[in-house]
Amino acid sequence: METPGAYEAHLPSVPPWLNKGDNAWQLTASTLVGLQSMPGLVIIYASIVKKKWAVNSAFMALYAFAAVLICWILVCYRMAFGDKLLPFWGKGAPALGQKFLLRRAKVPESTQYYENGSVESPAIEPFFPMASLVYFQFTFAAITVILLGGSVLARMNIRAWIAFVPLWLIFSYTVGAFSLWGGGFLFHWGVIDYSGGYVIHLSSGTAGLVAAYWVGPRSKSDRERFPPNNVLLMLAGAGLLWMGWSGFNGGAPYAASIDASMAVINTNICAATSLLVWTSLDVFYFGKPSVVGAVQGMMTGLVCITPGAGVVQAWAAIVMGLLSGCIPWYTMMILHKKSIFLQKVDDTLGVFHTHAVAGLLGGLLTGLLAEPDLCRLILLVKDSRGAFYGGKGGAQFLKQIVAALFIMGWNIISTTIILLTIGLFIPLRMSEDELMIGDDAAHGEEAYALWGDGEKYDPTKHGNWNGSLLFMEQPQTSGYTNAATAAPPARGGTIDL
Repeated sequence: METPGAYEAHLPSVPPWLNKGDNAWQLTASTLVGLQSMPGLVIIYASIVKKKWAVNSAFMALYAFAAVLICWILVCYRMAFGDKLLPFWGKGAPALGQKFLLRRAKVPESTQYYENGSVESPAIEPFFPMASLVYFQFTFAAITVILLGGSVLARMNIRAWIAFVPLWLIFSYTVGAFSLWGGGFLFHWGVIDYSGGYVIHLSSGTAGLVAAYWVGPRSKSDRERFPPNNVLLMLAGAGLLWMGWSGFNGGAPYAASIDASMAVINTNICAATSLLVWTSLDVFYFGKPSVVGAVQGMMTGLVCITPGAGVVQAWAAIVMGLLSGCIPWYTMMILHKKSIFLQKVDDTLGVFHTHAVAGLLGGLLTGLLAEPDLCRLILLVKDSRGAFYGGKGGAQFLKQIVAALFIMGWNIISTTIILLTIGLFIPLRMSEDELMIGDDAAHGEEAYALWGDGEKYDPTKHGNWNGSLLFMEQPQTSGYTNAATAAPPARGGTIDL
């Protein structure tokens, strides 16, 4: 049977190794993950904070997204997925030349060997170009830094943040990525981190808590009262985050495969279960459901399933959702208020609970629930399985614990050193005057330019709104107005007493 022309190779733009379906899915997944950050987290950060911090919070996410991309292609991609420099770090080099970007994608240090030196599994070599892999992994790096930033919103000096982003990417993120994904020592040891429970969420949550400690707290008034300025807009950002997670976990196999399908369905099952559990606990404990709480529950479910999305069964995704809906809820709502240390550290959005706790929980549950047949679909270490399936499963659980300790320890040390170094040259925290004013002091801009917010109507400046009589002067019959009987002025109008 003759192959249809649409599926034939058309060299040189379609080389023999290129699978158009895999490449199309990888680019789609990359775009979905990118949308989680830009505009997903930009919208969430802008809307979940107090009005006076909306611009600053959104800008921190926007800057990080752009800065990470440039650092990623200049040096960081190959530090995370290139040739080995150390057991936990790759050799930094640019990922810019067309010879590099247009050749078939490959993770060079991912070949898995038996103890006798024979090959257990060949190197990871997807059927799409390196450019697709570089961009996909960039979106993961970008969202990690942006999530970290949620811990220091509403007080970190923007100049310190500008310096922090590239330094943390280079000296912290690339270490975790190479160790667990790029062919480092944890990768070859057989630790399971399917799509970033440790590399992304445990690291961002841990580093976020450390950063919050060193930067210092928000102003006293902001800590006491910090209402979201737009809950409905926050839900729009949350929707982008949830739907984008299909690319987050579905793109991890580097192929439009059955394992990608399993990862996508598990992701949504766990997120929905966790959201319902968190909301139920809010109703039981506080007497009413919270929209912000529902978003937090959604987030912890998405984070928890990430390290095992493609290697656990659907019933296990429900179990993980049940636990991710209640354990992070307990640490955030109950334990946080009882812990003297957590009370002193001002983690603005609770990133430690929603990402570090949920990511650690997911990694440990993966060590218990990873199903052997699903593991064979994607993992390079043969006979991998969770502890509940016997065999070497008990050792797998211990590996998950050790990997978590390494990621947490490295992030504590590296984040501390980076911030203390920056603090020698740039104040980490805004001044008290800037903290009192907010966006206008930090950027000279405000989120909502609604006329009438303390401003008198000036017809020479604002004009006569479409010829409306709304703002026309009303005749007065006396030199004063009786406030008890006079009709209220239009918004922005003034009362002459």
